[in-house]
Amino acid sequence: MSADDDNAAALLAALAPELVALMEELPTTMFCAKATDGRYVAVNDAFVRRTGERSRRRVLGRRAADLFVAPLAERYDEQDRRVLATGRPLRDELELIRRPGGVAGWYASTKLPVRAGGAVVGLVSLSRDLRTQEGGGDEVASLREVVELVHARLADPPSVAELAAAAGCSPAVLTGRVRRVFGLAPRQLVLRARLDHAVVLLTTTATPLAEVAVATGFYDQPSFTRTFAAHTGETPLECRRRALR
Repeated sequence: MSADDDNAAALLAALAPELVALMEELPTTMFCAKATDGRYVAVNDAFVRRTGERSRRRVLGRRAADLFVAPLAERYDEQDRRVLATGRPLRDELELIRRPGGVAGWYASTKLPVRAGGAVVGLVSLSRDLRTQEGGGDEVASLREVVELVHARLADPPSVAELAAAAGCSPAVLTGRVRRVFGLAPRQLVLRARLDHAVVLLTTTATPLAEVAVATGFYDQPSFTRTFAAHTGETPLECRRRALR
Protein backbone atom coordinates (compact mmCIF):
# COMPACT_ATOMS: atom_id res chain seq x y z
CA MET A 1 0.00 0.00 0.00
CA SER A 2 1.38 3.44 -0.96
CA ALA A 3 1.76 6.39 1.40
CA ASP A 4 -1.23 8.07 -0.30
CA ASP A 5 -3.33 4.96 0.27
CA ASP A 6 -2.22 4.92 3.91
CA ASN A 7 -3.38 8.53 4.31
CA ALA A 8 -6.72 7.77 2.68
CA ALA A 9 -7.24 4.82 5.00
CA ALA A 10 -6.24 6.89 8.03
CA LEU A 11 -8.69 9.62 7.03
CA LEU A 12 -11.57 7.17 6.69
CA ALA A 13 -10.68 5.61 10.05
CA ALA A 14 -10.71 9.07 11.66
CA LEU A 15 -14.23 9.80 10.42
CA ALA A 16 -16.89 8.38 12.69
CA PRO A 17 -19.43 6.34 10.68
CA GLU A 18 -22.17 8.22 12.52
CA LEU A 19 -20.77 11.53 11.24
CA VAL A 20 -20.69 10.35 7.64
CA ALA A 21 -24.23 8.98 7.98
CA LEU A 22 -25.38 12.29 9.45
CA MET A 23 -24.12 14.12 6.37
CA GLU A 24 -26.72 12.23 4.32
CA GLU A 25 -29.42 14.02 6.30
CA LEU A 26 -28.35 17.40 4.85
CA PRO A 27 -29.99 17.60 1.41
CA THR A 28 -28.87 21.18 0.67
CA THR A 29 -25.42 20.94 2.26
CA MET A 30 -22.57 19.35 0.31
CA PHE A 31 -20.10 17.22 2.28
CA CYS A 32 -16.83 15.63 1.24
CA ALA A 33 -13.66 14.24 2.80
CA LYS A 34 -10.41 14.42 0.86
CA ALA A 35 -7.11 12.66 1.44
CA THR A 36 -3.83 14.57 1.34
CA ASP A 37 -3.33 13.65 -2.32
CA GLY A 38 -6.61 15.30 -3.26
CA ARG A 39 -8.71 12.16 -3.72
CA TYR A 40 -12.30 12.15 -2.48
CA VAL A 41 -12.77 9.35 0.05
CA ALA A 42 -16.28 10.21 1.29
CA VAL A 43 -19.09 12.33 -0.20
CA ASN A 44 -22.81 12.75 0.33
CA ASP A 45 -25.53 12.74 -2.32
CA ALA A 46 -25.71 16.54 -2.40
CA PHE A 47 -22.03 16.61 -3.36
CA VAL A 48 -22.52 13.94 -6.03
CA ARG A 49 -25.30 16.02 -7.59
CA ARG A 50 -22.98 19.01 -7.62
CA THR A 51 -20.46 17.13 -9.75
CA GLY A 52 -23.03 16.06 -12.31
CA GLU A 53 -22.18 12.40 -11.79
CA ARG A 54 -24.85 9.79 -11.09
CA SER A 55 -23.35 7.89 -8.20
CA ARG A 56 -20.81 8.10 -5.41
CA ARG A 57 -18.91 5.27 -7.06
CA ARG A 58 -18.09 7.60 -9.96
CA VAL A 59 -16.82 10.32 -7.57
CA LEU A 60 -14.84 8.45 -4.92
CA GLY A 61 -11.14 8.14 -5.70
CA ARG A 62 -11.19 11.04 -8.13
CA ARG A 63 -9.81 14.57 -7.70
CA ALA A 64 -11.25 18.04 -8.20
CA ALA A 65 -9.63 18.37 -11.64
CA ASP A 66 -11.52 15.24 -12.75
CA LEU A 67 -14.91 16.60 -11.73
CA PHE A 68 -14.96 20.39 -12.01
CA VAL A 69 -14.08 23.07 -14.54
CA ALA A 70 -10.49 24.28 -14.33
CA PRO A 71 -11.02 27.60 -12.45
CA LEU A 72 -12.99 25.91 -9.68
CA ALA A 73 -10.68 22.90 -9.47
CA GLU A 74 -7.65 25.18 -9.18
CA ARG A 75 -9.34 27.21 -6.45
CA TYR A 76 -10.31 24.09 -4.51
CA ASP A 77 -6.77 22.72 -4.77
CA GLU A 78 -5.29 26.01 -3.55
CA GLN A 79 -7.67 26.05 -0.57
CA ASP A 80 -6.80 22.43 0.24
CA ARG A 81 -3.07 23.14 0.14
CA ARG A 82 -3.53 25.95 2.65
CA VAL A 83 -5.56 23.83 5.06
CA LEU A 84 -3.22 20.83 4.80
CA ALA A 85 -0.02 22.89 5.06
CA THR A 86 -1.09 25.08 7.97
CA GLY A 87 -3.47 22.74 9.78
CA ARG A 88 -5.84 25.68 10.15
CA PRO A 89 -9.51 25.76 9.08
CA LEU A 90 -10.79 27.74 6.13
CA ARG A 91 -14.20 29.20 6.90
CA ASP A 92 -17.09 30.64 4.91
CA GLU A 93 -15.50 30.85 1.47
CA LEU A 94 -18.11 32.30 -0.90
CA GLU A 95 -18.94 30.40 -4.10
CA LEU A 96 -21.53 30.71 -6.87
CA ILE A 97 -22.45 27.10 -7.64
CA ARG A 98 -24.86 25.72 -10.21
CA ARG A 99 -27.53 23.63 -8.56
CA PRO A 100 -29.10 20.62 -10.31
CA GLY A 101 -31.07 21.97 -13.25
CA GLY A 102 -28.52 24.68 -13.99
CA VAL A 103 -29.82 27.32 -11.56
CA ALA A 104 -26.96 29.21 -9.90
CA GLY A 105 -26.92 29.75 -6.15
CA TRP A 106 -24.57 31.07 -3.50
CA TYR A 107 -22.87 28.70 -1.09
CA ALA A 108 -20.47 29.20 1.82
CA SER A 109 -17.78 26.53 2.21
CA THR A 110 -15.79 25.58 5.28
CA LYS A 111 -12.82 23.19 5.30
CA LEU A 112 -11.32 21.62 8.42
CA PRO A 113 -8.14 19.55 8.73
CA VAL A 114 -8.48 15.97 10.03
CA ARG A 115 -5.70 14.60 12.26
CA ALA A 116 -4.76 11.05 13.17
CA GLY A 117 -1.87 10.32 15.48
CA GLY A 118 -0.99 14.01 15.51
CA ALA A 119 -0.57 14.23 11.73
CA VAL A 120 -2.93 15.87 9.23
CA VAL A 121 -4.28 13.03 7.07
CA GLY A 122 -6.84 14.95 5.06
CA LEU A 123 -9.70 17.39 5.37
CA VAL A 124 -13.47 17.57 5.49
CA SER A 125 -15.53 20.20 3.70
CA LEU A 126 -19.09 21.49 4.03
CA SER A 127 -20.76 23.84 1.54
CA ARG A 128 -24.11 25.17 2.70
CA ASP A 129 -26.76 26.60 0.40
CA LEU A 130 -27.21 30.22 1.44
CA ARG A 131 -30.79 30.47 0.20
CA THR A 132 -31.72 28.60 3.40
CA GLN A 133 -30.09 31.35 5.47
CA GLU A 134 -32.18 34.24 4.17
CA GLY A 135 -35.48 35.22 5.72
CA GLY A 136 -37.66 37.99 7.05
CA GLY A 137 -38.22 39.49 10.44
CA ASP A 138 -36.95 42.45 12.36
CA GLU A 139 -33.27 41.81 11.66
CA VAL A 140 -33.83 41.88 7.90
CA ALA A 141 -35.71 45.15 8.28
CA SER A 142 -32.84 46.56 10.32
CA LEU A 143 -30.48 45.75 7.46
CA ARG A 144 -32.60 47.33 4.75
CA GLU A 145 -30.45 50.47 4.58
CA VAL A 146 -27.32 48.32 4.47
CA VAL A 147 -28.61 46.30 1.52
CA GLU A 148 -29.73 49.46 -0.26
CA LEU A 149 -26.29 51.01 0.22
CA VAL A 150 -24.58 47.86 -1.10
CA HIS A 151 -26.68 47.92 -4.28
CA ALA A 152 -26.35 51.69 -4.71
CA ARG A 153 -22.55 51.45 -4.53
CA LEU A 154 -21.79 48.42 -6.71
CA ALA A 155 -19.25 50.45 -8.70
CA ASP A 156 -17.72 51.91 -5.53
CA PRO A 157 -18.12 49.20 -2.86
CA PRO A 158 -18.70 50.56 0.65
CA SER A 159 -16.44 49.59 3.53
CA VAL A 160 -17.65 47.66 6.56
CA ALA A 161 -17.43 50.88 8.57
CA GLU A 162 -19.71 52.64 6.08
CA LEU A 163 -22.18 49.76 6.21
CA ALA A 164 -22.17 49.84 10.01
CA ALA A 165 -22.82 53.59 9.96
CA ALA A 166 -25.79 53.04 7.65
CA ALA A 167 -27.14 50.44 10.09
CA GLY A 168 -26.51 52.69 13.08
CA CYS A 169 -24.36 50.14 14.89
CA SER A 170 -20.75 49.08 15.37
CA PRO A 171 -18.95 46.92 12.77
CA ALA A 172 -18.98 44.00 15.24
CA VAL A 173 -22.75 44.23 15.74
CA LEU A 174 -23.28 44.57 12.00
CA THR A 175 -21.17 41.47 11.34
CA GLY A 176 -23.33 39.44 13.73
CA ARG A 177 -26.56 40.65 12.15
CA VAL A 178 -25.41 40.02 8.58
CA ARG A 179 -24.19 36.53 9.48
CA ARG A 180 -27.48 35.61 11.14
CA VAL A 181 -29.60 36.83 8.23
CA PHE A 182 -27.46 36.05 5.19
CA GLY A 183 -24.94 33.52 6.47
CA LEU A 184 -22.16 35.81 5.27
CA ALA A 185 -19.65 38.32 6.52
CA PRO A 186 -20.37 41.92 5.40
CA ARG A 187 -17.52 41.89 2.87
CA GLN A 188 -18.88 38.68 1.39
CA LEU A 189 -22.34 40.24 1.13
CA VAL A 190 -20.85 43.12 -0.84
CA LEU A 191 -18.91 40.79 -3.14
CA ARG A 192 -21.97 38.62 -3.69
CA ALA A 193 -24.03 41.65 -4.78
CA ARG A 194 -21.27 42.78 -7.16
CA LEU A 195 -20.93 39.36 -8.77
CA ASP A 196 -24.71 38.93 -9.01
CA HIS A 197 -24.89 42.26 -10.85
CA ALA A 198 -22.04 41.18 -13.11
CA VAL A 199 -23.96 38.02 -14.03
CA VAL A 200 -27.01 40.13 -14.94
CA LEU A 201 -24.94 42.44 -17.14
CA LEU A 202 -23.17 39.54 -18.79
CA THR A 203 -26.30 37.54 -19.54
CA THR A 204 -28.82 40.26 -20.41
CA THR A 205 -26.76 43.01 -22.08
CA ALA A 206 -23.94 43.43 -24.58
CA THR A 207 -21.96 45.67 -22.23
CA PRO A 208 -18.22 45.22 -22.93
CA LEU A 209 -16.38 43.21 -20.27
CA ALA A 210 -14.18 46.18 -19.31
CA GLU A 211 -17.31 48.24 -18.62
CA VAL A 212 -18.87 45.41 -16.63
CA ALA A 213 -15.71 45.36 -14.51
CA VAL A 214 -15.99 49.10 -13.78
CA ALA A 215 -19.73 48.87 -13.11
CA THR A 216 -19.14 46.22 -10.47
CA GLY A 217 -16.29 47.93 -8.67
CA PHE A 218 -13.21 46.17 -10.04
CA TYR A 219 -9.94 47.95 -10.74
CA ASP A 220 -9.65 46.53 -14.23
CA GLN A 221 -10.86 43.71 -16.46
CA PRO A 222 -8.11 41.21 -15.47
CA SER A 223 -8.90 41.57 -11.74
CA PHE A 224 -12.61 41.19 -12.52
CA THR A 225 -11.97 38.08 -14.60
CA ARG A 226 -9.81 36.49 -11.89
CA THR A 227 -12.32 37.12 -9.12
CA PHE A 228 -15.33 36.10 -11.21
CA ALA A 229 -13.70 32.84 -12.32
CA ALA A 230 -12.51 32.01 -8.80
CA HIS A 231 -16.02 32.32 -7.39
CA THR A 232 -18.14 30.98 -10.25
CA GLY A 233 -15.93 28.43 -12.01
CA GLU A 234 -16.10 30.18 -15.37
CA THR A 235 -14.74 33.38 -16.90
CA PRO A 236 -17.07 36.31 -17.63
CA LEU A 237 -16.82 35.54 -21.35
CA GLU A 238 -17.73 31.90 -20.76
CA CYS A 239 -20.70 33.02 -18.68
CA ARG A 240 -21.91 35.26 -21.51
CA ARG A 241 -21.45 32.60 -24.16
CA ARG A 242 -23.31 30.02 -22.08
CA ALA A 243 -26.26 32.41 -21.70
CA LEU A 244 -26.43 32.87 -25.48
CA ARG A 245 -26.59 29.12 -26.22
